[in-house]
Amino acid sequence: MNKTELVAKIAEGAGLSKVDAKKALEATLDAITAAVKKDDKVALIGFGTFSVAKRAARKGINVLTKKTINIPAKKVVKFKAGADLKF
Repeated sequence: MNKTELVAKIAEGAGLSKVDAKKALEATLDAITAAVKKDDKVALIGFGTFSVAKRAARKGINVLTKKTINIPAKKVVKFKAGADLKF
């Protein structure tokens, strides 16, 4: 399912126009993105939890040159599925 199909399903399920459903979806995604960028956790009961994890710096190997490279530490977004998404 792509974004257009998701907007259509939201519009159908909530009785909204596709324009309003798209605005609602984009507002939701913007709110989740803003919260995660501030290192906040977003918990949607039954659906899942978005959180930030820290990856430590490590060494890797460039597969073309076989040389060791340094991979810097960074933050990544994690998603843990809720009970309703587990089959």
